[in-house]
Amino acid sequence: MDITTGIGIVAGIAVIATLILMGGDFRMFYDIHAIIIIFGGSLAATLIRFPLVAIVHGLPLGMKFAFTMRNITQRDLVDEIAGLAEVMRKEGPIGLEKAETEDQFLAKGIRFVADGYDAGFIRDNLERDRDNFLTHLDEGQKIYRAIGDCAPAFGMIGTLIGMVQMFSNMSDPSKLGPFMAVALLATLYGALVANLFCLPIADKLHVKLVDEEINRTLIIDGILMMREAKSPALVREMLLAYLPEKHRHAEEGAEAAAATA
Repeated sequence: MDITTGIGIVAGIAVIATLILMGGDFRMFYDIHAIIIIFGGSLAATLIRFPLVAIVHGLPLGMKFAFTMRNITQRDLVDEIAGLAEVMRKEGPIGLEKAETEDQFLAKGIRFVADGYDAGFIRDNLERDRDNFLTHLDEGQKIYRAIGDCAPAFGMIGTLIGMVQMFSNMSDPSKLGPFMAVALLATLYGALVANLFCLPIADKLHVKLVDEEINRTLIIDGILMMREAKSPALVREMLLAYLPEKHRHAEEGAEAAAATA
């Protein structure tokens, strides 16, 4: 689980709640009209921007990956694939049938190699799987970003509506307070929805999209080299190119130290 997302949201809510309680109570900051304009307006604008199927896939997938993270790093992937290549060289494809991994995408590639599929089929299938997954994750990112863009705009619309209603009823002082609340709370709700939830989640999904693209491309290359029975040393050497430069140099230094020992 990616605890930073949860910690950030909880911390943001705690800061806002503390400021509210220091100057009153939560009832002062509740207004159904402001809620309707923010959530109803943002939903309507998002439905106009995106097909329904993209929203159905993107929203839950985005929420899932905003709160989850890979259990295995790129360095661990390189080590695991190199180990599988060693099994492949010693025992052949049959040896891979007993191999276990927590990564479902890697497990799928291992199964293809163990079943004896040709390299072209494996590449096409895994690349299609990777591209479909990244497309849905990108849709989730765009949807959350769109909501984050819409919410402050509809907050401003709510503010303008509240001000028009307030100025239209200047003769009745009892109505000025509720209309002013709509005007101010709509802007507040819009800013919170955008800057505490939607835009941060969209940025988190963008980071995960880039990370998943690298990891899955690394796996595809590793599986194809394994299918061609490349030596584990060559597999490791080729896959080190996917690591960040500082990790790559550290890994190469460790290998050199091991070789001289």
